[in-house]
Amino acid sequence: MAIRYRLLVLILLDSFIVMTAIYLSSYLLYDTFFIREETLYLSSITLLVSHHIFAVFYGLYQKAWEYASIGELQAIFNAVTLSILLTGFAQYYIFDGMLLRALLVTWMLHILLIGGSRFSWRIVRDQLFSNRKNQKRTLIIGAGDAGSMVARQLFNNNDSELRPVAFIDDDPKKKNLQLYGVKVVGTSEIIEKVIERYRIEHVIIAIPSLEKSELNQIFDKCSKTEAKTQILPKIEDIMTGKVSVNQFRDVQVEDLLGRDPISLDLQTVSESITNQTVLVTGAGGSIGSEICRQIAKFDPAKLVLLGHGENSIYQIDMELKNRHGDQFEIIPVIADVQDRERIHDVLNTYTPDVIYHAAAHKHVPLMEVNPKEAIKNNVFGTINVADAADVIGVKTFVLVSTDKAVNPTNIMGATKRLAEMVVQSKAAKSNTKFVAVRFGNVLGSRGSVIPLFKRQIQMGGPVTVTDPEMTRYFMTIPEASRLVIQAGSLARGGEIFVLDMGEPVKIVELAENLIRLSGYKLEEIGIEFTGKRPGEKMYEELLGEDEVTNKEIFPKIYIGKATFNNNLNLESEINQLMRTNEQELKPKVMKLIKMDRNNIYSISN
Repeated sequence: MAIRYRLLVLILLDSFIVMTAIYLSSYLLYDTFFIREETLYLSSITLLVSHHIFAVFYGLYQKAWEYASIGELQAIFNAVTLSILLTGFAQYYIFDGMLLRALLVTWMLHILLIGGSRFSWRIVRDQLFSNRKNQKRTLIIGAGDAGSMVARQLFNNNDSELRPVAFIDDDPKKKNLQLYGVKVVGTSEIIEKVIERYRIEHVIIAIPSLEKSELNQIFDKCSKTEAKTQILPKIEDIMTGKVSVNQFRDVQVEDLLGRDPISLDLQTVSESITNQTVLVTGAGGSIGSEICRQIAKFDPAKLVLLGHGENSIYQIDMELKNRHGDQFEIIPVIADVQDRERIHDVLNTYTPDVIYHAAAHKHVPLMEVNPKEAIKNNVFGTINVADAADVIGVKTFVLVSTDKAVNPTNIMGATKRLAEMVVQSKAAKSNTKFVAVRFGNVLGSRGSVIPLFKRQIQMGGPVTVTDPEMTRYFMTIPEASRLVIQAGSLARGGEIFVLDMGEPVKIVELAENLIRLSGYKLEEIGIEFTGKRPGEKMYEELLGEDEVTNKEIFPKIYIGKATFNNNLNLESEINQLMRTNEQELKPKVMKLIKMDRNNIYSISN
């Protein structure tokens, strides 16, 4: 309906309602449609004019009544009440008295008829134009502000495939209450029973403040049923307009990690990166590329993307240039960290202020059978970049390390520990601030368990897990990258930074969750235990026994400062490794690590 015709209809309808209300009140009180003639005429004209004035003021003719709610009811109340009061004042000043009872009944009839006329349109719309028959019966977990907002949006959206039929909330005071006509039927303890009793086809988790451990428990209950489970989008995405409240997303494995994400100290990071030249090695890898994305948010003067694989460097180069345009200079460099001369040339050319060294071989089983390659890339590559950084006077050098460097049992972890030792030895005699950052397994990174599990699920299973008791610490790629960047901003030289990663996660539980998230039952895919691979630990550590400290230098970040054995001729010992045959290499690497006779960390305050 065109706006002018809609306006005309509403004005005529309201005029009829106003006259009906005042004459009907006269009849109800005095058993006649006619009270004192002059009073009736004055009251009718005053009420009619004042109603239209206040209706315009409160927007009663502009509101979309098919979406009417408490706000629209408040506007009706205000407009009607003020028009009645104005009519009463007119009676008092002209006739020295007010017909209070008549005005009160008129007010009640006025609100009833105006409100009824408006809200009836919503009722008609919901009944005639909605597609309720084809909607999925939906359970909303969380009867707070977010849950009620979800219910309202679903009821207001006729195109929605979902229809709320029940709420779950752990607040006992809310049990049996109704929100938009939907009952709170119980707590999360009875989720499975509620899904069965109410024939639930869809579950929406609408508790933004829910801790991840609690989310894990709720999802575990939901996953035992046939109902599809989704979660409310992030509140910040809703507030910034990226998504609407009814654009629910699937629960992701990252949501089920038993820890909260780390936040950056933006000011400190900005001071260390903004208007600086930053170089990232391994910039095409999963960690390196995310470090580049995070750095780009802080407007460096130049960002040098150094990597060995041309395709991966091309991809991150194009992505950053498309996203950030000409905000800063982005320089792709194809180079191998094992090529000492090339690395020195690159650093001399671009003279970076900060280096994030993420280039490394990281596949544990693969490095077990290729130990020399692990040493060449992880150790000599680190030496080459660190030496060049020292020569040109880089301000900060950050080594990306791993929890596998703690008490290493595999060649990959041992070479990363050697890389840490290289960095620590440099820190003792250089003006450059050399530091290392340790974290656990990264979800979704190349070579991580998640992509492997996903491929196995797509192929119909089974998902292979080494041991039912094996545990690992997990974090997301953005979190790992933020930790590296934050460490660079906090560096004083020689530290090893470690993130508080919460509780370790059983690999088998991660596999089970991923199977459920993929829409399958455990029996359909299956899990097969294959036994530990060479060099694998059952339980990873982030800090050795003598490194543990209870003091955080930043929320969820701990720091340990190595007392490096300066009597150890590290460079000479490492060079000898390359003259060792493959069979004897691992024992010699482990021996070299132990030769750092302390291998103990005094905790920095």
